[in-house]
Amino acid sequence: QMNLMESGGGSVQAGGSLRLSCAASEHTIYRRCMSWFRQAPGKEREQVAVIYADGRGRSYADSVKGRFTISQEATDTVALQMSSLKPEDTAMYYCASSRIGQPTCESTPNFAYWGQGTQVTVSS
Repeated sequence: QMNLMESGGGSVQAGGSLRLSCAASEHTIYRRCMSWFRQAPGKEREQVAVIYADGRGRSYADSVKGRFTISQEATDTVALQMSSLKPEDTAMYYCASSRIGQPTCESTPNFAYWGQGTQVTVSS
């Protein structure tokens, strides 16, 4: 069972930056798809960034491209650096992991393990 724990959320003014961290209970994240999702009240969960397993690359939602960066910080840690934050980035942010060997990394059904979430609030 893979456990994930997010940290680093908080409140910031528009234009500011935050760094989220996801600590995994196993040192196997390189073999998994690791992703950050977010969900605002009344909206569907949105995948904002993903690192593909085995170093196959990264991708971002258009809404955060150029402002957010996902990175593997250690064998058990994934980070999300968020810059130029906007009020519309306000949401609960979740770290998610696929099973080892998962071939696709898009959308929530491909992610078997989830953290509890960390709140990000951006004020104008």
